[in-house]
Amino acid sequence: MKKLLILLSIGSFLMAQTILTDKERYIIEQKGTEAPFSGKYNDFYEDGVYHCKKCKEPLFKSKAKFNSKSGWPSFDDAIEGAVKELLDKDGYRTEIVCANCGAHLGHVFKGEGFTEKNIRHCVNSLSLEFVEE
Repeated sequence: MKKLLILLSIGSFLMAQTILTDKERYIIEQKGTEAPFSGKYNDFYEDGVYHCKKCKEPLFKSKAKFNSKSGWPSFDDAIEGAVKELLDKDGYRTEIVCANCGAHLGHVFKGEGFTEKNIRHCVNSLSLEFVEE
């Protein structure tokens, strides 16, 4: 399926946004979660950068990706300033969103010990678009 790219003029800025599928809109705009082990980036380990599906801003470098065996792509680091942390509506977890457009990405977990950085950004594949280096 081909996707359309819309350029929105906001003041003197141009902002690129993708027209999202119903599933992508559910995850990104309604803060849904895709089924574990179903996303195309769960077992994907190519060199490049993962961008926000909605606004195309870079979020995570592939060198920060690791296999947490959780069923979702996991990263132990985000590109500086690209990801914002918010208290989840459940009051317990920490949601992560794109700092540029607010797209729901997933959740962040700290203190699990998967990597030396001791952080896991657990991200929905449908919130991401991979760009090869």
